[in-house]
Amino acid sequence: MSSQKKNKIQPSPNIQLPMFRQVCVIGLGLIGASFAQAIKDSGLSERLVAADRHVPSITEAIEHGLLDAGSANLQDVVGGSDLIIIAVPVQAVQAVFVDIKQAMDDGQLATDCIMTDVCSTKVNIIDAAKAVFGSLPIGLVPAHPIAGAENSGYHARRANLFVNHSVIICELPTTSNVAITKLRLLWEAVGANVISMDANHHDRILAHTSHLPHLLAFNLVEQLASHDDNLDMFRYAAGGFRDFTRIAASDPKMWHDIFFANQSAIVSALDEYGAYLQTMRQLIIDKDSTALMGLLGRAQAARRHFGHMLASTPYTDTSAMSASYNITPSNTVSGTIAIPGDKSISHRSIMLGSLATGVTNVTGFLEGEDALATLQAFRDMGVSIEGPDKGRLTIHGVGMNGLKPSKTPLYMGNSGTSMRLLSGILAAQSFDSVLTGDTSLNKRPMERVAAPLRAMGAVIQSTGHSGTAPLSITGRDTVGKPLKGVEYDMPVASAQVKSCLLLAGLWAEGTTTVTQPEVSRDHTERMLSAFGYPVTVDGNRISVEGGGTLTGGDIAVPADISSAAFFMVAAAISQGSELTLTQVGINPTRTGIIDILKLMQADISLSNETHVGGEPVADITIRGSNLVGIEIPEHLVPLAIDEFPVLFIAASCAQGRTVLTGAKELRVKESDRIAVMAEGLHTLGIDCTVTDDGLIIEGQGIGSENGDVNNSQPVFGGGHITSHHDHRIAMSFSVASLRASKQITIEGVETVNTSFPGFAELANQIGMSIEVDAGAE
Repeated sequence: MSSQKKNKIQPSPNIQLPMFRQVCVIGLGLIGASFAQAIKDSGLSERLVAADRHVPSITEAIEHGLLDAGSANLQDVVGGSDLIIIAVPVQAVQAVFVDIKQAMDDGQLATDCIMTDVCSTKVNIIDAAKAVFGSLPIGLVPAHPIAGAENSGYHARRANLFVNHSVIICELPTTSNVAITKLRLLWEAVGANVISMDANHHDRILAHTSHLPHLLAFNLVEQLASHDDNLDMFRYAAGGFRDFTRIAASDPKMWHDIFFANQSAIVSALDEYGAYLQTMRQLIIDKDSTALMGLLGRAQAARRHFGHMLASTPYTDTSAMSASYNITPSNTVSGTIAIPGDKSISHRSIMLGSLATGVTNVTGFLEGEDALATLQAFRDMGVSIEGPDKGRLTIHGVGMNGLKPSKTPLYMGNSGTSMRLLSGILAAQSFDSVLTGDTSLNKRPMERVAAPLRAMGAVIQSTGHSGTAPLSITGRDTVGKPLKGVEYDMPVASAQVKSCLLLAGLWAEGTTTVTQPEVSRDHTERMLSAFGYPVTVDGNRISVEGGGTLTGGDIAVPADISSAAFFMVAAAISQGSELTLTQVGINPTRTGIIDILKLMQADISLSNETHVGGEPVADITIRGSNLVGIEIPEHLVPLAIDEFPVLFIAASCAQGRTVLTGAKELRVKESDRIAVMAEGLHTLGIDCTVTDDGLIIEGQGIGSENGDVNNSQPVFGGGHITSHHDHRIAMSFSVASLRASKQITIEGVETVNTSFPGFAELANQIGMSIEVDAGAE
């Protein structure tokens, strides 16, 4: 059909065509006919034949040019086939095997002919093959494409039905590697994503994810149809009913066979579902609002979460790198604005609030992707959390020993803070756990927390030679003894490593002491104290005693100084600017950005200083100024580690050279921020040199003879910048537009939502000109 030609799949150039001499498809329903069409369109077989008892389907397929031959009798067409695809109802497969064996006995087929199926159950397929052949044929490769459509039959076929859908292959020990490899390549050639799975595991998983939903859909439609007022019920059924019950339009005979074929796993899934229904029923009867909100909230968040977890993507999809900023140069910024909540404190409020006794109310929570990953992890471990709703959360703490094992790996998205801090908490729990993230996070080093945790007695396995995620953590019940407190001298100042060990120390026997070479952020120490847990700070030595408790309370999250940094630099480098940022956290372990900008002679002042939730805050006002290049003191590096990308923009606009050393930590962030920023600066015409632990930037600022501000001249050219999936890179080069001569386009800005949702809108509010191109949907 012409419609099939429009959707022609292009096989990988690595596949040598044709792959097969003759493919025989048994059964020309939706799946069999779609597979046949995809094979035909892509030229994957010299000949294509089929057997189907429905003769009109065979006749039409030959007339359409899909088949070279076809018959209602398998023996008429199967001879010489090197691949047989069985696409009949599961209960009919054994009879097909009998016909195939007869063809082999008659010499029509080679014993190594590849045989595969497309059935929704696998154990019974293997059992049927054993019953017919005695021992499993070396060419048998059970498979199951996770694809379908509401309509069925030959006429519903689509050559692109399997594109970007999963196909499960059950690799049997009796099957030849050649057969497995060729079938995998065939499915990939028609656009499918191939995964391997044990047959028993396949049947259990599909019982829950496919068979049970279909059973429930059939049942719900039958239930409503049986009511006396069924006409009104169907007439006024909302979209949810239509969406959920769409699958009840599937072939009843097929599902009848599947339900019997996978009886044991489906009955088990039904029993589990029934128990959950009884729980929900009782919550409604008891009017248990907290528990019901927890259940509904976990379900809602999990539904959104699973797609990202399975695809190993951030919560915001960056796979296509489609979204971009197109930024027109502007000269000045002004106004008074509020910055979103602090990401570091948002993370910790969820962690400690979940482990506390009682309720914790959080305000100012940052609803960015990273913090949401932490929130979801604790929901997965049984914590009831209401929200977020406009920055508000209500966390019903489960106490120090109340976490439950997650039934799936805990997915951290792109958040290194989530993974490293949670490692410390999970290392002390009684149950096993697995931490994983998106592709970017799974490349970042995790031995920096895994190694010292092992010194405390943790059993933690990282991945690969470089010690990356996923991390597998063995529970204390298996290990048989609790963690032991240690004294750990940190080789590099890192708030994440320090916090990880202090959190593990809450459960450890004795004292856990961390000594840091330089001061790093102390949000964990401050928040532990706010939750009533004693922390001892002696210079750069921080200690906790294991065995204490946390008490819930109110946490107000101040504005994030790391997010404020972009606007501080924006005002500092642009002519006539005056910008006030309200109630920004000025924790002394985070104010490196202010100290460095002041050394560069930026005009910055603080007002309305106070404390919120144990954290100092203030309004910050920045005015345009004539910056000068400096050698950045190494003791300030840990206090501004996340702000250096935008500080590199400031240094480019300064008069003279700026030198950064002691910043190796920047090379293992979401990207190698030193290399990526240098690449972008070169694109915009800035002379800079990458060193092992820093960057040397030749500032292009021009000062006037009398010292007056002279920051009106462009410093940067224009061009295309690639963010390398790094939110801080994207936002930093946005700031550069204030001193650019031409438009700057920044590709891949979806990741900005990890830390600063609404960045572009806020930037435009103060005078910048950022046009967001969402790209292709």
